Amino acid sequence: MKKLISLSLIALLSTNILFANATDDNEIRIDQEGDTLTLYIDQIGYGNKVGNQNFNSASEKMVITGTSLTIDIDQIGNSNQLFGPLIADSTDIDASFTGDSNILDWNIGYTGSADDSVYDITVTGDSNTWDLDQGYQFSAERLDLDLTLIGSSNVFDLDFESDDNTFNWEITGDSNNLNVLMKDGAHTQTVDYTGDSGDIDINQISGTCVSGAGNSCSAPDATIIMDIDSDNATIQINQKDSSNDS
Repeated sequence: MKKLISLSLIALLSTNILFANATDDNEIRIDQEGDTLTLYIDQIGYGNKVGNQNFNSASEKMVITGTSLTIDIDQIGNSNQLFGPLIADSTDIDASFTGDSNILDWNIGYTGSADDSVYDITVTGDSNTWDLDQGYQFSAERLDLDLTLIGSSNVFDLDFESDDNTFNWEITGDSNNLNVLMKDGAHTQTVDYTGDSGDIDINQISGTCVSGAGNSCSAPDATIIMDIDSDNATIQINQKDSSNDS
C-alpha cells in the first residue's frame, strides 16, 4: 500500500495539519510560499517520506519559503526520509525522529535568507544518516540549535555556514560519527557525549560579528565546552580566526 499527499500552498497566513498512518509508505510533497505558516507533520510507520527523493530529483519537492514559520515534524518508524530546501526568517522548528536507518538531507537558507532560527531536534535510533546545511550563499544569522541523539552507529554531517551560532548537543550511544562545521561570526558549542568508539570532528571558523537587535556578539569568538564519557573515542577540534574552510 502506498499513500501520497501533495500540497501546493500560497498564503500570507496558513495553518496546515498533515497526518499519515500506515504500515507501508507515506509520502508528503510540499511547495509552499507565505508567511506565518504553522505546519504539523506526523508520520507513523515504515518508509515514510517528506520531500524529494534526493536533491538531484526535480519531480518531487519540499520547498518552503516564508517568515515567522512554526514547523513541528514527528517521524516514527524505520527507513524514513526527509529531504528539501527551506528558506525562512524567524523560524521555530521542533522535530522528533524515532527509528532506525532513517535519512535526513535538509538545506536551510541555501538560496535565501534564514535568520533568527530556533531548532529543537530529538533523534532516537540506530544507523541514521543526517546531512543538515544551514546557510551558504545568503544571509543566515543567529541560529540556536538543541540536538539530542540517543542511539548507536549514527552518521551526522552538520554544516552551519551562518553567523553567531549557539549549538547544544547531547549524545548517548556507541560508534556514532559526527562532523560539525560552524563558520563565520561567533560560535558557542556545548557538547555532552556518553558512549564508546565515537568519532567526532568539530570545525569552528570565526569571522565577523553580526549587527542587529538581539545580537550579543562583541567579538567573533569560537567556544567549545565538552563533557566526554567514552572509551576508544577519536575527537578532533579545529578552531580558526579565518573565513576559509578547514
